[in-house]
Order: sequence, then structure tokens, then C-alpha cells
Amino acid sequence: MRREVPIGDPHFGKAVQCFCQQQVSSDGRLTRLQRFSNMGRLAEVSFEKTDADGRSGNTDGRTRFKMSMQAAQAYAEDPQGWLVLEGGSGTGKTHLAAAIANRCMEREIPVLFVVAPDLLDHLRASFGPQNEMPYDELFEQIKSIPMLVLDDLGVQSSTPWAEEKLFQLLNHRYVTQLSTVITTNVAVEQTEARLQSRLSDPRLSQLLDLGDVTRGRAPAIGGIEPELLTRMTFATFEPLGKAKDREGQETLAAALQSARSFAQEPDGWLVLMGDTGCGKTHLAVAVAEQRIKAGQPVFFALVPDLLDYLRYTFSPDSRVTYDERFEEVKQTPLLILDDLGAESTTQWANEKLYQIIVHRHNARLPTIITTRKLPNSSRDPIASRINDPRLVTVVPITAPDFRQHAKAVPQGRDRGQDAGARDR
Repeated sequence: MRREVPIGDPHFGKAVQCFCQQQVSSDGRLTRLQRFSNMGRLAEVSFEKTDADGRSGNTDGRTRFKMSMQAAQAYAEDPQGWLVLEGGSGTGKTHLAAAIANRCMEREIPVLFVVAPDLLDHLRASFGPQNEMPYDELFEQIKSIPMLVLDDLGVQSSTPWAEEKLFQLLNHRYVTQLSTVITTNVAVEQTEARLQSRLSDPRLSQLLDLGDVTRGRAPAIGGIEPELLTRMTFATFEPLGKAKDREGQETLAAALQSARSFAQEPDGWLVLMGDTGCGKTHLAVAVAEQRIKAGQPVFFALVPDLLDYLRYTFSPDSRVTYDERFEEVKQTPLLILDDLGAESTTQWANEKLYQIIVHRHNARLPTIITTRKLPNSSRDPIASRINDPRLVTVVPITAPDFRQHAKAVPQGRDRGQDAGARDR
């Protein structure tokens, strides 16, 4: 309809909705919001239907849920800033997030509820020519929606592309301070560094800990599993290993001494060479553990994994640039290349290894390499650097695989000592 107003009135010539259509629109708005929010059966969840004690079988879990529910209810009535629900599977974080979303929709606030892996799948699909909505338009709508509920952050595949998309999304909402609810089963302090700073910012974000959170997340390329750093130390290294001959025992002792010296003051290159299971990786990790304790950065990578990662960053899908990560590997203060020689011997792989090794050789940057066999071809440019006695200390280990089943304990030998050898 048009209002009868004089020329010059701001409403002159503009169409307005009649009262009956306003009523129809209001009645159907919640239904449309629920359909857009992508919640499915979670659209039935509400605070009124929720047991405040939750479903935990222990007192601590029930207390955490009750306190979190009170905070979630308060947030739903005034959704300002971010609310991060941290907890293990079954602690009720998704339930509370859904209740917040439904309460906001009752108050006519547009909400998008989406699981993190599904969100990334939608974004990937939007690159296709058959997709109804172009990627840029879809991503802009998700970034700018008044209320976003992002469920299960941390369970998505941790590729550079995924990490970059999530950062772009959440960084936009962080800068613009748009209302956002996030659930995760990963401890916030173990999320990707850039996300961590935003999720834990007390000026914008409120953290609710429902307990049983997953800790010890696998590190990204270049990091070392916390379990390995605990298990593979100098203190747990068995200097006798499975060596039965004097030569094998002496090579283990020499390798241990060389690794200890290198850990104190990394200088030059240390190459640990031996068969699978002889202890070379254990010593390399032990060096890393000492340097990390001293507050020094270490980049540790299994060579085949490193090359796979570099291949991915080289692809057009990657949002982490190849040059950036390749430069990090070349320049890191201490690089540990584990199992050199296990990689696929393609021209591309050889070229990348050559560039890394030549740069670090020329710059005399501390490097540890473990390998089953030294390259020795006269035409191999990598071999000439690894065999350079001016920079490289090669320590062969002739001891057998320590994972072999233990022999019967000889009479008179201390069984505790043999048990230690088996642990090694």
C-alpha cells in the first residue's frame, strides 16, 4: 500500500506493508528463522525443558552444567560478545548452545547454527559452478549474521585451508564484535594460536568449562607430540639397548654422548644413522626436549610428512603460503629431519630437500638428521653436504632394534635392569 502524504514527506511514494500482511509476516518469522538456522531436531531444545543438573554422573559435572546453564540463560537474554562452551563429549555444551539459539530466534534475532566441519564443506562446495550461491556471497552472509553458533570447533580436519577460513570468519566477528557462540571439546589454550588469542580475550569472550575437555591435541607440522617429549628423554634412554656385542654398545654410548653435547650447545649438524628402532629418533627427540625446556624453538618433522605438507601449501587451495612455511623450515634455529631417505624419491621431493639442506649448510644452521643410510652418490648434491666433515658429525649406531622381544634374562642379571631395556 501507499500512504496519502504530501510531496516532500519521507514516506511519499514508498510502498508499505498492510496490517494483515504484517501479522502474517510476524507469525511466520520464527518458522523462517528456524529453517534458516539449520538446527533440525535441536529446534525443540529450550532452557525450560532442560534439567539444570544435566546428565553427568558425578557431582563436579552436575555443578559445572548448572553454573554454565545459568550463564547461558543470561547470555541468551542479552547476547553481547562471545560465549565459548568448552567440554568433552556428552557434557551438554551443544544442548546449551541450541537453547541459546532458540531463545534468540524467539526474540526475532537471526541465527545460523552450524557444525564446524559442515561449514567448511559448504564453503568448499560453493566453489563449484553448480552451486546456487557463490563462495564470496555465502562467506559474507556467514561472517555478518547477527548471531552465529559454531558447534564442535576443533573436530574439523586441520588443513591450512580450513584453519585459514575459520580464522577469517572468527576474526571478522571478533573485530566487529558480532554475537557468537562456540562449542569445542579441545582446551582453548591448545587451539591454533591466532584463534586462541580471540577465544580467550576477556574483553569480548566468556568461557564456560563443562569439564572432560580433550587436552594434548596433536601438534601441527613442526611440533612434537607431548607424549613423545615425556617418553623420549635422555633419562629414559637405555645406553645398552639390545646390543649384545661390544661394538653395538659403544655406538649407543657414543650416540648418547654426542646428543647430550649437542643439546647443551647446538652447533653444526648431527647425523644419527642406524637401522629402524636403534634409538636415533629417541635421541633426536631428547635433544628437542632439552632445547624446548631452555625456551628455544625447534622444528621437528618426519621427512615424508614434511614434503606432503609442503606439497599441499603449494596448491591453490592452501591459504598458508608455500613460501611462508618453506622459509620457516629453512630458517628455524634448530631443524630435526627424522627418517631422511624414507620419502618418495621424486624430482620435486629431491629439489625441496636440496633447497632446505643447501640453505642450512651454507648458513651453518644447527640441524639434526636421522637416517637409515647415508646418501653417498658422487652426483648427489645432498650427499656432499651431509658428508661434509667440516660441519657434520655422523654417528653410526649398529645396535639392533630395541623393540625386539627380550631374550630370557641370564642368571645373575638384575631383572629390573632388563625390564628397563624392554621399556626402551
